[in-house]
Amino acid sequence: MRTSFLVVSIVGALLCMGAASFPDRIDLPDGWQPEGIATGRGHELFVGSIPTGAVYRVDARDGTGSVVVQPSEGRAAIGLAVDEANRLFVAGGGTGKAFVYNARSGDLLADFQLAPAGSDTFVNDVTFARGSAYFTDSRRSVLYIVDGDLGGARELPLPDIPLDPGFNLNGIVASPDGRTLIAVQTASGRLWRIDAATGSAVEIDVDGGPLPNGDGLLLHRGTLYVVQNRLNTIAAVELAPDLSSGEVVDTLTSEDFDVPTTIARHGSSLYAVNARFGTPPTPETGYWITRISP
Repeated sequence: MRTSFLVVSIVGALLCMGAASFPDRIDLPDGWQPEGIATGRGHELFVGSIPTGAVYRVDARDGTGSVVVQPSEGRAAIGLAVDEANRLFVAGGGTGKAFVYNARSGDLLADFQLAPAGSDTFVNDVTFARGSAYFTDSRRSVLYIVDGDLGGARELPLPDIPLDPGFNLNGIVASPDGRTLIAVQTASGRLWRIDAATGSAVEIDVDGGPLPNGDGLLLHRGTLYVVQNRLNTIAAVELAPDLSSGEVVDTLTSEDFDVPTTIARHGSSLYAVNARFGTPPTPETGYWITRISP
């Protein structure tokens, strides 16, 4: 019995050491200008570059990384997400487009012109539901749906969500059954519950809200994490089972935050990418990912 206890203790200690070895800060290439982050297979994290459309792949275990999607003129990378087929879906910001890449090779699989040419648009974030990818537009009261077979894209109007001055819908997540979407309206800090099939929407009543500067969202076991970028905080909102209401139960922050925009979850940790919007970008400007425990 004593030997068994010793073996279990050693294994437990090694596991703890392994978890602790994951770096709390992961540096990105100088001048990267990140905004979106997503988890991939294994220990992969993907981070986009706003002005170039490039995507950097990072190993969360040791912080090593490389460029998987090369920079390309006419592209941008804002929010991104990886699906079960290991395809990387990227919101194209002011281009009005969505881009889909092979997450292993970085090859472009498809691109879609989501917003009408010449319209005021900012395709901002993406999530998966009902076998399709749903994209927000911070300038238009619509969602864009890209079919899972990459056969086409269409608009889903959102007549119940009025446009506010400034940035509108930003981060978006889906309920586990895929029937409901939750999105945050950046300027007002309001959360919206959206029917993924019809686009009908109702504001979520948040005790402790609104949540201004709301950016990336992450939903985990009934808790919605809302990144409040320029406030350098992440609000943890405990949602009601029917998603009609919620309560801010915690506020997460870090001395390492510098305008975090989006988050991803790997294991028991949250990884926030710092966009540093208050710092003039140069080719030498440093950017990084911050790991925190919720």
